[in-house]
Amino acid sequence: MIGIGKSLFLAVVSLFNRRMIWLMIWPVLVSLVLWGAVGLALWVKTAAWIAGQLGRLVQPLTAYLPYDFSAITLFSAHVMLILLFVPLVYLTALLILGVVGMEAMVNHVAERHYPALARRHGGGTAGSVWNGVVALCGMVLLFLVTLPLMLIPPLWAIVPVAVMAWVNQKLLRYDALAEHATPQEMKAIFSSHRGSLLMLGLVLALVAYVPIVGFFAPVLFALAFIHFCLSSLRELRGATVPPGPVPGGRVIEGQVVG
Repeated sequence: MIGIGKSLFLAVVSLFNRRMIWLMIWPVLVSLVLWGAVGLALWVKTAAWIAGQLGRLVQPLTAYLPYDFSAITLFSAHVMLILLFVPLVYLTALLILGVVGMEAMVNHVAERHYPALARRHGGGTAGSVWNGVVALCGMVLLFLVTLPLMLIPPLWAIVPVAVMAWVNQKLLRYDALAEHATPQEMKAIFSSHRGSLLMLGLVLALVAYVPIVGFFAPVLFALAFIHFCLSSLRELRGATVPPGPVPGGRVIEGQVVG
């Protein structure tokens, strides 16, 4: 099995393809336009509301520190909205990719890196939709539960990243394996590699905030999970023969058949 670092490296390598570059651009642009319109309509009011909540939170301090915290609370509110805006943009782009681009990305990776890995079609469209619904509902629930923590510095920077780490792995791991793995194989990989999947989701959640690099994040996320999950599946099946032509035979799941 390849590690998190190699999964990311291979994901970057896989980006250099005309189809991947196109998928890298247009879903993010659509998501930016969508959430940009929402931001223009609601940003100021939402920032004022958050600043009001922060003001109530720090109000007891005014008895000891005769200082006007209004400017600080308003600035903090805008920072919090930016921290929320970024994951909303790339999560929406991921959902678009899951619908229109995941199959192409899986084929792109599998044909070049895992050609001997049999496709057992353990997942499908219905499963992908249901997995997406569960991921979105889980994200909303986690944000609601952790909302009080987001009013406390510096947790407002940590909570969104932690939530999106869970959402990343939940949303992408199923689609990465749906074409190749059986339901039992998916369950085994999700269970045995839970920590690594969460760590990969965390790394990618942090990458989303890097200027410019974050623009390419959704496709990079998907490709990294595809590499990691297909490698884990190959290990699970015990594929020991490297892919490629074998004189006098062919390779099927790590066995030479004459």
